Amino acid sequence: MSKTFAVVAALAFILASSAASAQMLKTADTPKGKTFVDTKGMTLYTFDKDAGGKSMCNGPCAENWPPLMAADDAKPTADMTIVVRDDGKKMWAYKGKPLYTFKKDTSPGETNGDGFLNGAWHMVKP
Repeated sequence: MSKTFAVVAALAFILASSAASAQMLKTADTPKGKTFVDTKGMTLYTFDKDAGGKSMCNGPCAENWPPLMAADDAKPTADMTIVVRDDGKKMWAYKGKPLYTFKKDTSPGETNGDGFLNGAWHMVKP
């Protein structure tokens, strides 16, 4: 019986670890419609200048548009992929587009960054 328990416990740990390794996108309703949000409920955005699975938002840009960081051991699943930033750190991407929050969104559900910089920033919609 203890061997069965040990096997079940090990399997549960493996399943929990693999589920936790990928950032799970959640959706939220905003005045501009449904959007993907991070674990704190903050709206996620993409940047038109990002291309080829590379983040072009570094330095001061990343201070205003914090990247959705991924742990070193994070594993991509389905539409969630990982991008390596210029500083070598990893961030999450959705369908190859790096994901960011916006510094001026101070409460969950705000969409102050949508359309920013002549329309270069976009809410990520499901």
